[in-house]
Amino acid sequence: MKVLLADDHRLIIEGVKLKLAELDPAVETVVAMNLEELDRAIADHGATLDLVLLDIAMPGTQGHQHVARLRAEAPHLPVIVLSGSEDVELMRALMDLGVLGFIPKAYSPDVMLSAIRLVLAGGVYIPPLLLANAQAQGWQPGGTRAPAAASTAAQGGAHSLDGLRKLLTERQIDVMRLLSQGKPNKLIARDLGISEGTVKIHLAAIFRALNVRNRVEAVVASRKLQGL
Repeated sequence: MKVLLADDHRLIIEGVKLKLAELDPAVETVVAMNLEELDRAIADHGATLDLVLLDIAMPGTQGHQHVARLRAEAPHLPVIVLSGSEDVELMRALMDLGVLGFIPKAYSPDVMLSAIRLVLAGGVYIPPLLLANAQAQGWQPGGTRAPAAASTAAQGGAHSLDGLRKLLTERQIDVMRLLSQGKPNKLIARDLGISEGTVKIHLAAIFRALNVRNRVEAVVASRKLQGL
């Protein structure tokens, strides 16, 4: 698994790296500490990234324009914001841009890890502060990939590779291609240069997107898709 970690505090970077190793011991981290390094990292590694953990207040940034640009340039790349702010309006604005999680830095490392697992499995992490506010106002994040939405797409427009690209990352599409060839997790991991644990995380998202319950159903469904 390859993660882009964009933050200008070295202590945060090193702490997040240690926690990510609990998720996948073979995780590869690309670090960006300012806007210029962020742009260069996306240009150099964007096609192979599985996740971006992004601060909103780094040198060179203005508001959250860099988040909006990242979402526009790499719409299929999962983005989670790590922020020192707990402003509900900021959370809502970023979730509406398609950010799949907002984790205040005051939260525990274990909460962060759970949120990352949820996003990598195809879900959205909404912090409790925003969730309480959302329930009161009837707001839903614009980028939500909820199970119901995935189910509808799988039954309709997702019966094509283009349809699935709205639900899955490029790496998850790669996993699905190899899955459709009948390859076990070990070979999928070897072919893509990732760990078996990361393969399992991607498979969970694929099962949800295809609206299937197990590996056999996923293979059958994926083989019916155009281009696979």
